[in-house]
Amino acid sequence: MARITKALHSAPELKDVSAEDPSEIREPNFELVHDLPATVHQIVYTRTRSIDVPRELLRASRIVSGFDQCLFTDAYKILSTQVSQKLRMNDWSTLGVTSPGFGEGKTLTAINLAISLASEFNQTALLVDADLRRPSVGEYFGLEPGPGLSDYLMSNTPIDELLVHPTITGFVFLPGGTPLVNSSEALGWRRMADLVRELKLRYPSRLVVFDLPPVMYTADVLAFAPCLDATLLVVEEGRTSRHDIEQATQRLAGTRLIGTVLNKSSEVKEPPGRSTSWMRSLFRSGQNRRFR
Repeated sequence: MARITKALHSAPELKDVSAEDPSEIREPNFELVHDLPATVHQIVYTRTRSIDVPRELLRASRIVSGFDQCLFTDAYKILSTQVSQKLRMNDWSTLGVTSPGFGEGKTLTAINLAISLASEFNQTALLVDADLRRPSVGEYFGLEPGPGLSDYLMSNTPIDELLVHPTITGFVFLPGGTPLVNSSEALGWRRMADLVRELKLRYPSRLVVFDLPPVMYTADVLAFAPCLDATLLVVEEGRTSRHDIEQATQRLAGTRLIGTVLNKSSEVKEPPGRSTSWMRSLFRSGQNRRFR
């Protein structure tokens, strides 16, 4: 398996946009948990489904919780610290993770970023699979296809019946559920906007990460962007063209794009004797990177 390198670039803060949404609303039904800022990891989940994911599966899926501390986990911790500081500095709590196209690593980045954010002592994290045409977050944790966000939107399934806690401290995720053809319409509904608002306000110590579809191929990100505080763009060296990056950033011009994650960079080599790591993290400000 190839090594993965991540790079977070600074990006200019851009103006907000707003969207109208005429769908009907039903108030989300959440479980009650103990989530106090001083002891955010002493959470008692009363209704959320807990699953025991073997560490071997986490490791095979390249999820940081499957590894001892190494360059791979350290890289995500650096990324999450940078992201957390940026969000908290601006009193933001929701972040969308997208990419120009398919297969550039956005979902794995979103998963590991959310888990790394949850490991910080003063906060928890919720990951929402909002790639409703091709939901895949659950697969990384060994879940069979089942209900999720789309079922909340289309069938009024209570959120507390859909959340999953994979026994990772401070971390919960919401699967995508049944794939939707009309995903952009669903993500633009007022019901979805109200859900995001509820997720933001219910627990002040929680950061919410949304795994979004690729920005170049659907209108989903544009429809959903007004609900988000910020976005993060994942690109892959040797796969993502400069043209695609320019087009993607233009489409994200109505969002607060806080940075770009460079996946599979060849610039940094792993030190000898650290073969357990597939990734390192570099952070650059105001520097151009090379793409094909």
